[in-house]
Amino acid sequence: MDYLKGRGAQHNTHNKFLQHQKEVLNDFLNYCELENESADNNKTSFLEIFPKTILNKVTSPDIGFTYSMNPYQGCEHGCIYCYARNTHEYWGYSAGLDFERKILYKANAPELLEKKLRSRNWEAQNIMFSGNTDCYQPIEKKLEITRKMLEVLLKLKHPVSMITKNSLILRDLDILKEMASMNLVRVSVSITSLSEETRRVVEPRTTTIKKRLETVRILSENGIPVNVMMAPIIPSINSHEIIPLVKKVSELGTLSVGYTIVRLNGAIGEIFTNWVRKTYPDRADKILHQIKDCHNETLNDSRYGSRMRGEGKIAEQIKTQFTIARNLYLKEKHFPPLDFTKFDKHQTNQMSLF
Repeated sequence: MDYLKGRGAQHNTHNKFLQHQKEVLNDFLNYCELENESADNNKTSFLEIFPKTILNKVTSPDIGFTYSMNPYQGCEHGCIYCYARNTHEYWGYSAGLDFERKILYKANAPELLEKKLRSRNWEAQNIMFSGNTDCYQPIEKKLEITRKMLEVLLKLKHPVSMITKNSLILRDLDILKEMASMNLVRVSVSITSLSEETRRVVEPRTTTIKKRLETVRILSENGIPVNVMMAPIIPSINSHEIIPLVKKVSELGTLSVGYTIVRLNGAIGEIFTNWVRKTYPDRADKILHQIKDCHNETLNDSRYGSRMRGEGKIAEQIKTQFTIARNLYLKEKHFPPLDFTKFDKHQTNQMSLF
């Protein structure tokens, strides 16, 4: 099959939960060519789902938040390395192209969130928005589910952490500014490269690097605490950009930077391997070998404590570069804590009698 432009994954991997497997054979492709038909229209479809809850308990010791909430399942951004791809198999789809082209959305998410936050036993805790797929992916511009959820959080004065790689977050600047004035929000902007060429092939449907850098600047200028996540670091693709990227975002106002090393768990190993051999055929083996070097000679690393930062010489070199970059450009900057004391599930400032 030809290279699918505008997509990260180049094929659909088998869903391990399904008994039957679908294959596209050469006979079918030849037939389509003879009939002047397309074997794949490469279009995105959207399906509303109706969950009963919106908050997900996070138990991983590698993650610095207690709950996550995801208004969307699947992500049209199509980042080839995305760890969330594996979760699409739980919905009966492939972690490959289906993850990018079959987007499930939760229109009732704002109501579910308010119901949970108003429940009797709920106490304010750090919620990540989103911990799985991007809450500002393209369809959000039309559906505005994320904005409605932010309105609930502002109304109840509940703090939240956010992560995105889409400049669409600036649409909600009015809400974010008001929340930031009460220390109720922190934003992480994901920027994996300063190269637009790299961005186009690794994260095909994301906001351009120029717009992401502009997003960091505008959020910072409006008093919204910004962290930049260089996640993931992929050896021999963006590992040489650490120091210049930290320098650039520090000039734009970011207060901190973080990183992870790429890990290719589950079906992502097959998806990434197929992609890297098509995209970087001259250095595919080198890239794969260096990723393995970071994860005990395997692409599939699920070990708590080491899966996010890796081990070995290459991982140590990456860690050293970040230490140098932080000392050079972020030494005097600090990320402010969230304020959990303002949360008011009853929306009243009246003092309790008891």
